[in-house]
Amino acid sequence: MTTIVEPHASPTTTVGQESSTRTFRFGELFSGPGGLGLAAKRASRPGQRIVHQWATDYDADTCRTYSYNVCGTQDDPSVVNADIRTLDYDVLAELGDIDGLAFGFPCNDFSAVGERKGFDGEFGPLYTYGVEALRRFQPDWFLAENVGGIRANGGAALKRIFKDMQDAGYRIYPHYYHFEDYGVPQARHRMIVVGIRSDLNVEFEVPDPKRFADVDVTARTALANIDPDAPNQEATRQSEVVVERLGHIPPGGNAWIGDMPEHLQIKTKTRLSSIYRRLDPDKPAYTVTGSGGGGTHIYHWSEPRALTNRERARLQTFPDTFEFLGSKESVRKQIGMAVPPQGAQVIFEAILDSFAGEPYSSVDPSLADLIPQD
Repeated sequence: MTTIVEPHASPTTTVGQESSTRTFRFGELFSGPGGLGLAAKRASRPGQRIVHQWATDYDADTCRTYSYNVCGTQDDPSVVNADIRTLDYDVLAELGDIDGLAFGFPCNDFSAVGERKGFDGEFGPLYTYGVEALRRFQPDWFLAENVGGIRANGGAALKRIFKDMQDAGYRIYPHYYHFEDYGVPQARHRMIVVGIRSDLNVEFEVPDPKRFADVDVTARTALANIDPDAPNQEATRQSEVVVERLGHIPPGGNAWIGDMPEHLQIKTKTRLSSIYRRLDPDKPAYTVTGSGGGGTHIYHWSEPRALTNRERARLQTFPDTFEFLGSKESVRKQIGMAVPPQGAQVIFEAILDSFAGEPYSSVDPSLADLIPQD
């Protein structure tokens, strides 16, 4: 691993008689309810830490959730509720300089569940606001996240995004992470780019998932022993038809089983595998989503019901003390759109190790072939 030749001095580096501590001030765009914010807060290495500086998101409930759980109060002024398309970055600058930036830009136009409009959709161009923030704030590093579907069409969208990140002054390390390989009890696959500012002699390496090989990521273990009084654990209601339909679906199965009675069959041309799909208790859950109509809420393997929001949050590795604020449907959306904090923490800690010059086991970035070459 290439390490720092000289420590990168900043106002957040404090030197004592026996040790020095580097504190990275952390900003977020498209922050969501706090998956990345919690992960950054929890990330820790000797002499290295990340602290919240500011965050912004367009959704009011999401901002309240983030503020309450990451900052300790529902209305912290450092969490800005605003539409990124009209937000003046001077507002963020007044909240303080940053050393690290995250932007999990909306994935709707690249998601397999969406219409795949890409850059021509409402959300596709929003990554440019992250690039603009890189140019404006020049953090030492960044983390950008999107769905795996963005790799479609030969990676044309990624090549364009990667070029813009490079032009903003960063070396990039893009990888397609399978979070179930990093201790998350859910098959959640995401494209994540870590970037290091080009003038810094620091190299990032993708953390090797092998050290998580013995972690139990089964749904059964993930959903065990939830306190009935835990926040967001409200029971779900199912119609008699749904209860009857689920009675015919085995663990791991969905609505399209061959012997489903006629009156319970769903007559649609498209057959999404997630429709009334029950969890397999001995495997990681399938991907937790934030939207969708009937049949998309994730269903328990033995009880004839959809999961509670708390159970969904467990699959996303949010602790039971993390309380989502808003209506039941708003909470469902927040949970589904979040980055699993346990998986993200692994990446943040690898960033800290990189800046500290500490070696760690790594793998080659899987999307390196899409990085434009000068």
